[in-house]
Amino acid sequence: MKRSKRLFDLAASAAGLLLSAPLFALAALLIKLDDGGPVFFRQERIGCRGRPFMIWKLRTMVPGAETKGGQLTAAGDGRITRAGKLLRRAKLDELPQLLNVFLGEMSLVGPRPEVARYVALYSDEQRRVLEQVPGITDPASLKYRHEDELLARSPDPEKTYCEEIMPDKIRRNLAYAARANLFTDFTVILGTIFRLGLPRLYEKEAPGPVNRDAPL
Repeated sequence: MKRSKRLFDLAASAAGLLLSAPLFALAALLIKLDDGGPVFFRQERIGCRGRPFMIWKLRTMVPGAETKGGQLTAAGDGRITRAGKLLRRAKLDELPQLLNVFLGEMSLVGPRPEVARYVALYSDEQRRVLEQVPGITDPASLKYRHEDELLARSPDPEKTYCEEIMPDKIRRNLAYAARANLFTDFTVILGTIFRLGLPRLYEKEAPGPVNRDAPL
């Protein structure tokens, strides 16, 4: 499974980088025309077996955003640029992570990698998620596509994320990892593409308060 998954990731990420080149060029132009700042944003995340790596994203916030607020981003965050709003809505800011996949630091499907600050809060049971190669998308990402809106509605976004959203994401990803194969990965990829291409069909799926007893 691991070898076939890696071969699939390698082929798909290489093809994706080539095919998305025009989108990269358009996104870079939008970012530059917006505020003239850097096109890419890099941040340290914690990968498989606790190894740190630098994740690639298209920049959607003002330069130095992390020094002007927290690491969580809620809907309506004033640090998000005009171009960034468009890129985030279409999830195009995540495209550069195909490079992370090509380099073997990430997979197409796997738990979204966290920053060290939040990984430090994991319980021993939750740290099992670090046995997986992190990914661009996962089942939890499909549920929490509107995570920024959920955080915006919370009186304490940090508490909501740490005590509700993050534990639920880990639980779902551990459950998925126990039964994952190339077919289920392909299903998650298709689900992600459909939600990006047909967002209005999924608007009513924006998450409400976390129900830990809900089926996965």
